[in-house]
Order: sequence, then structure tokens, then C-alpha cells
Amino acid sequence: QVQLVESGGGLVQPGGSLRLSCVASGIRNAIYTMDWYRQAPGKQRELVAGITNRGSIDYADSVAGRFTISRDNAKNTVYLQMNSLKPEDTAVYYCHVGTFEGINYWGKGTLVTVSS
Repeated sequence: QVQLVESGGGLVQPGGSLRLSCVASGIRNAIYTMDWYRQAPGKQRELVAGITNRGSIDYADSVAGRFTISRDNAKNTVYLQMNSLKPEDTAVYYCHVGTFEGINYWGKGTLVTVSS
């Protein structure tokens, strides 16, 4: 059974930091990309950051310089360090895994709320 389990969300004040984690288990195919998406109320889901198996990284312009994605291939785990958080970062953050065969898996999401 495939599971993507996210953790680390919560309430934080503007300017604060959070670290999200996502552990993938039960995936038999080789993993190509591990990504973080987010969806704010009334908005479409958007890519926040992604990292390939070789360490190639992409960030959304809105988070570049504030967020850092990293990955532990041995543990099938991806992290998102979020610094200098802003109210507009408030969203449900979803972990995504893509395999070399084009199979996509999603976590259930973790809520990040940035508010004073």
C-alpha cells in the first residue's frame, strides 16, 4: 500500500519558520521527482518546489530565496524548510511523488497557516 505522510504544518506568525516532511512508503517503482505543491482557499494547486533523484531543484518565484527543498533518497523522504513566512503562504501543502514510469502519488496534505 502506497502512503505519502506529510508532517510539520501548523500555525506560525509572519516571519517565522516551519519545516515540512513527507515520507513515501510502499512505492515499488524508482522515484524520479519529489515535490511540494500548495493550494490556498479559492485558488488552484501550484508547484512550490521540486527535486529530482539527481538533485535538480526548481522553485516557484514566490518562494525562491525563502524556501529550501531537500531529499533523502535512502529514506524516500522529502523536506521543505520554509523561512520568512508570509500570510500569502497560507495553504494546504501536498507532497507529490512521480516515478520514472510516469506514475503520480499524492499525500493528503498538511495545513500551514501564517497569521499574527
